[in-house]
Amino acid sequence: MNLERYEESNNRLPKEGRHILGSLSNNTIVVYQAYRQSIADYAVKHQHFGGEFSYNRMSWIKPNFLWMMYRSGWAEKEGQENILAITLSTEHFDEILNKAVISSFNKEFYNTEDAWKKDLTLKDVRLQWDPDHDPWGNKLERRAVQLGLKDDTLKKYGKEFILKIENITPFVKEQHEHLKSGRIDMLQVPYESIYVPKSKDLASKIGLSL
Repeated sequence: MNLERYEESNNRLPKEGRHILGSLSNNTIVVYQAYRQSIADYAVKHQHFGGEFSYNRMSWIKPNFLWMMYRSGWAEKEGQENILAITLSTEHFDEILNKAVISSFNKEFYNTEDAWKKDLTLKDVRLQWDPDHDPWGNKLERRAVQLGLKDDTLKKYGKEFILKIENITPFVKEQHEHLKSGRIDMLQVPYESIYVPKSKDLASKIGLSL
């Protein structure tokens, strides 16, 4: 895991706009999910999702580390005590993005509500642009993406797309201790860059700030 000081990351990354921020390397991107111990252990051991993991409900992935920390309470919320870093090829990540529909109607993306509802019935990925958050949980002007997967796309993701699954909870706990003790100078985060799909049409469709 390529790391940098949070202060350096904060100075380097954009302060506003809709951006996909993620750990990128050799045509791969890392996404994060949080689960209870039994699901996490199975995933790490088998390098795919199974066991107590449910393929019958929507599962959300997040490429932004600090958004995952906000959502999971730094791995302290019930059922989210284990943070998994999951490596995908950017090709498969783009495939997921291409199936995405904005989770609520927005005239910026759809001319009519009927057109949006039709897409909802046809596609099995939901995309949300949520406020990004700093390490303390404060909202930022910048927007972060999360993707909800279900049905065939979730099955492909969980069983076929994954290149690597790593439980990074010890790292998360270590960084949370720095945060709680006020040692912000010691806080490290994964090095993230702005990810832009190769297809300009896809980038425009999901509302990226370019």
